[in-house]
Amino acid sequence: MGCYKLPLSFGMLAAMEPTPSASFEPAGAGALLGGVTVTCIAVGALIGWAAGSVGLGILAGAFIGIPLGVFVVYRRYRDSI
Repeated sequence: MGCYKLPLSFGMLAAMEPTPSASFEPAGAGALLGGVTVTCIAVGALIGWAAGSVGLGILAGAFIGIPLGVFVVYRRYRDSI
């Protein structure tokens, strides 16, 4: 038996068009927004608990978390908007 050489195109797929690097996913954006906001609220509650006022800590965490969450979603999906 001899050694058989296959042509270079054997088994290779045709070239594909590149896909966009970031496609907008509403569920992913909502999860990211909620996750960042809840994390900031939790950190604010911990800081507020340490300072003596959990309620004010939660309020401060929400006050910081909502705009921060919007910014993070914008940065993540800015190429698809």
